[in-house]
Amino acid sequence: MEIAFEEWNLYARRRELREREVDFSRIESNARDKIVAITGIRRSGKSSLLMLLLQRLLRRGERAAYINLEDSRIKSSKTALDDVIKWFGDSGYLLLDEITNAHDWENWLLRAHELLKGRLFLIVTSSRRRLIVPSKPLRGRIIPEEIYPLSFREFLRFKGIEVERTTAGIGRLERALEEYLIYGGFPEVVLSEDRVDKIRILNSYFRDIIVLDVAEVAEESVTLTEIFGKYVIETPYFSASKCHNFLKSLGFRIGKDSILKLERISQESYLFFFIPIFSRSIKNRLQYPRKAYLGDTGFMYAISGRVDMGRIFENTVFLELRRRMRPNQNIGYWRNREGLEVDFLLLEGIRAEGMIQVSYDIDRSEKREIKGLISCSKETGLKEGIIITRDKESIRRVDGVEIRLIPLWKWLIEG
Repeated sequence: MEIAFEEWNLYARRRELREREVDFSRIESNARDKIVAITGIRRSGKSSLLMLLLQRLLRRGERAAYINLEDSRIKSSKTALDDVIKWFGDSGYLLLDEITNAHDWENWLLRAHELLKGRLFLIVTSSRRRLIVPSKPLRGRIIPEEIYPLSFREFLRFKGIEVERTTAGIGRLERALEEYLIYGGFPEVVLSEDRVDKIRILNSYFRDIIVLDVAEVAEESVTLTEIFGKYVIETPYFSASKCHNFLKSLGFRIGKDSILKLERISQESYLFFFIPIFSRSIKNRLQYPRKAYLGDTGFMYAISGRVDMGRIFENTVFLELRRRMRPNQNIGYWRNREGLEVDFLLLEGIRAEGMIQVSYDIDRSEKREIKGLISCSKETGLKEGIIITRDKESIRRVDGVEIRLIPLWKWLIEG
């Protein structure tokens, strides 16, 4: 077992990696008091983040080690985590990749944190959000850190593209954005130059997540789960009842509770996100369809074979909002009885903090987008709104509401 530990630690020390937009100082500081739990969709860069952190710690003279618990030699052992302590010791930074693969990981984390607090600093990762929603004994002992596929700023750095505000520079940014929208932000996909390879990689990722993170956890067949996944990709609004009827029409015997379970687990694995309508009524939040978003925009083209730029635009904004969210924030959408809608309502509890529309073709939809913001403003009291566009930029004031139109590339870069 020690040989496997040594191999992974040496590999992580030597690996040449590109920097990410991550606050390593915050992670290190938090690890001195709590267990830092890094979660995110499979292949989004969690392992690379831990290796970057290891290299940073070692350069500073800290005692640290990295181990990948997905290694079959390690995860098959029931004593793997105790063996790690015997090998590493009880002080320093211990970086454990995919901790949820290890036997009895929750109880081990609890014991290690309680008995070695102040000496052993634990930073762990998992592709499953369950890590940051642990059982009762671990609650209050974990600080979450979510990671997503590359942001557009990170994408530009990976591609070696400078941000230039000249006409030619904006043209380069717009072309880069189109690639980012269609093929997404998974690091391996971004670094691949061949477009066929990008699709091949995305298909393999989708299949792995469906099999390992959704079907296996939900205890459903891979075939059914894969069809469920493709259904979600094709539908902007998700309803468990409609999905249930669709699967029944294909001959699958599955209950509505199982559909809801697939919805929950696919969200816990970061494959999809389902955001509710904004309403102060719990009943309305539960009965209205959820808006469905993908964990990476590249899945739409890779799996469905089509490019719906309107949905991809909106999905890109959603993922960026997730990156920027504070721990106490949520995202919903707003709609009234007349069918007017605001794509994103930023919330703290049930208090609205911001409203955002997304429009790929603003020339056709401008009146409707503005009307939605004005109607939402009357209900929520918000006096500012944003419309994210393909290339239009201006500021309007309508019925006491200031509305800023901004191109997507600029909004993504500004942060």
